[in-house]
Amino acid sequence: MHKHPIRLLTRRAALAAPFAALALRGAPARLRCEEVRRFAAPEAGQAVAADEEFLYAIGNHAIGKYEKKTGKRVAGWACENGKPLIHLDSGIVREGILYCTHSNYPGVPMVSSIETWDVRTMQHSGSHSFGIFSGSATWMDMRNGYRYVTFAHYRGPSDEATRDPRWTALIQFDGDWRQREAWVYPEEVVSRLGVMSVSGGVFAPDGRLYCTGHDNAEVYVLRFPEGGSVLVLDEIVPTMIHGQGIALDPNDAGLLYGIDRPKKEIIVARLSAL
Repeated sequence: MHKHPIRLLTRRAALAAPFAALALRGAPARLRCEEVRRFAAPEAGQAVAADEEFLYAIGNHAIGKYEKKTGKRVAGWACENGKPLIHLDSGIVREGILYCTHSNYPGVPMVSSIETWDVRTMQHSGSHSFGIFSGSATWMDMRNGYRYVTFAHYRGPSDEATRDPRWTALIQFDGDWRQREAWVYPEEVVSRLGVMSVSGGVFAPDGRLYCTGHDNAEVYVLRFPEGGSVLVLDEIVPTMIHGQGIALDPNDAGLLYGIDRPKKEIIVARLSAL
């Protein structure tokens, strides 16, 4: 794989404005989500990623690059199914590189990789293969020099042996993809996933996680536990985004991006404290 160093990102204090007031009092912010606008993106079947100027609609094996302000499609990438990619899921952009989780879903045994693109050229630039590892990679993010990847398990035909969504885990890696720690999702979240699993996730400026399932119109606000291995659920935020991969705007963390999978649209929403 082409190596891309992880650098800590400097965020202006203003990015955390929607979350700061309640966080300073030691209580998690209670959030609401309101739709701002939406626009068509034929690739929007799995997720959306964001950088300073563009949004990236992600499908199983296709990516579209869109101007934030106008919704105009300016570039893209695609391959035939399985040549070489099968099922892209969530993505993030860091230092001009789009990182996407990838798996052979719904195939078994589950195999996963992280695929990368140069967002300037939209050329596929690298791949890190996990092979048969810990499930099906669905989302990743980076924070404080570490990489975080969720590996999902499902209930039904794609299940492996006796595993189900309870086996879904968030794993922390260092910059060389060496595993450091891992956590599972709380029962309050797992019980709402049905036969599917956690499909999207992103770090908020306050260090909490905003996660989504596959279908439900809600965002799960989670934090790391003080002890043990189970993430802690702070709240469930109703939203117009029915699951799949989400992104926060790097210039304004109050802007949440998601997709409308049936309509193939990118949704722009505003998060604010109640």
